[in-house]
Amino acid sequence: MITRQRLAAGICALLATLTAGVAFPAGAVADETDSTASPKVELVLDVSGSMSAKDIDGGSRMAAAKQAFNEVLDATPEEVQLGIRTLGANYHGNDRKTGCKDTAQLYPVGTLNRTEAKAAVATLTPTGWTPIGPALLKAADDLNGGDGTRRIVLISDGEDTCQPLDPCEVAREIAAKGIGLTIDTLGLVPDTKTRDQLSCIAEATGGTYTSVQHKEELSDRVGQLVDRAADPVVTPVATEGTAQCTSAPTLKSGLYTDREEFGKQRFYRVDVNPGQELRASVSVGADREVNPDYGVLLRAVTVHGREIVRGEGTGNGRTDVISTGLRYPKAESDDDNAPAETVCLQVTNSFSAASGVKTTPGLPLELTVDVVDAPSKASDVASFGLGRGWWLLGALVLTGFVAGLLWGWLSRWRLAVWRTN
Repeated sequence: MITRQRLAAGICALLATLTAGVAFPAGAVADETDSTASPKVELVLDVSGSMSAKDIDGGSRMAAAKQAFNEVLDATPEEVQLGIRTLGANYHGNDRKTGCKDTAQLYPVGTLNRTEAKAAVATLTPTGWTPIGPALLKAADDLNGGDGTRRIVLISDGEDTCQPLDPCEVAREIAAKGIGLTIDTLGLVPDTKTRDQLSCIAEATGGTYTSVQHKEELSDRVGQLVDRAADPVVTPVATEGTAQCTSAPTLKSGLYTDREEFGKQRFYRVDVNPGQELRASVSVGADREVNPDYGVLLRAVTVHGREIVRGEGTGNGRTDVISTGLRYPKAESDDDNAPAETVCLQVTNSFSAASGVKTTPGLPLELTVDVVDAPSKASDVASFGLGRGWWLLGALVLTGFVAGLLWGWLSRWRLAVWRTN
């Protein structure tokens, strides 16, 4: 006869087995990180004397940079190997030759210890010269090795003071090596010379230039660039949209770049089969001074001009990039030979140039197109909310169901034994 103790032990063993199944689903293996393929990022910070100026939301440029670094360090993806290099942080004197060698690695590129990195950033004080060129050369060496993506994020508030080593030429030299290293630049002062130099550095390696004047903008942009390093590498394809959908280029899934005039529109065509979903997003950058009140509109329309769905983003102030996106699921068809639907993507911006600013070339535009199998209704819950965790919910429900049956059976058995005695 089965005793209560043995029955209870059996139930516990069963529940333990089910719980183990939840914690370690079939096919699960230990997560091993390959450091050779890990993305690498080095933040290069200008710590020259001019960074003490107090024109960023009432505080100093250095304080804004420190806040941005601390926020980014908290949010850095685990797989990213991150380092920090400074320029102009250690030499206080007036000797140009010495000042132009003042670049040092504050935190080595590797697995991030957030506490140590923050402590290192806290020690920085605006000090010396602005040797951007030498710092970029050293940063490229810091990121050497491995198969993962490599990215330098340079934050500066002025021009290089160590010519004739032109930092733009240094960036071109780095790009010519073919090592797949991208340099993104952020300027804290929107003067023409600084913008031109930092833009040239970024463009030489396929990176981006951003002008920021607020702490929140700085934190957000640095965070975006660090996150981008962790994304799969996608090489943008240059394309040219047109003023009418009928003559627009037909795009497949991918990342595309273009230029769009101020206040104008560009059209692109995408073919979507029944049962597929079109996902598109667009970013339009203000690579020069623009007026407040701006926006970008992304519309999916039919070839006859009827709107299907839209996405829009607006702002009021100084920004560098504004983005929006949309999704359009094409319903299934009973006809296996049903043709694809041509969807016209219309990108319109409402930026206007500030007085005296050139309007040519147009504003840089980045368009992402993704055509995928549309999620079925049965998988909508998993796609929007539970994601890959659907199996966890199922396992918990099954566990509860089995445990309920066993507990009910055990209770009835105990009651029967009690009545017998």
